[in-house]
Amino acid sequence: MEGRDSMSVDVKVRDNNIDSALKVLKNKVGPTLSAVKDRKEYKKPGVRRREEQKRNTINSIRNNKKNNSRKSYSKMSKKKYAA
Repeated sequence: MEGRDSMSVDVKVRDNNIDSALKVLKNKVGPTLSAVKDRKEYKKPGVRRREEQKRNTINSIRNNKKNNSRKSYSKMSKKKYAA
């Protein structure tokens, strides 16, 4: 690894709780590993664009469901206490 900037990730294990330390490690290293997986093989620009659009539509649907459920809950609570 000469000539490259080496990254080191430090995770402290507290009270011999390895499960929480692993969770922290996965959160720190997750984006890096996904980038490596994406670059493992070449993807044509059209394929990359389609995959990104698919991911964005899934995320927008998920976010809309979350936002709509929150809005309906707040509307219900306002109606209940308005009278």
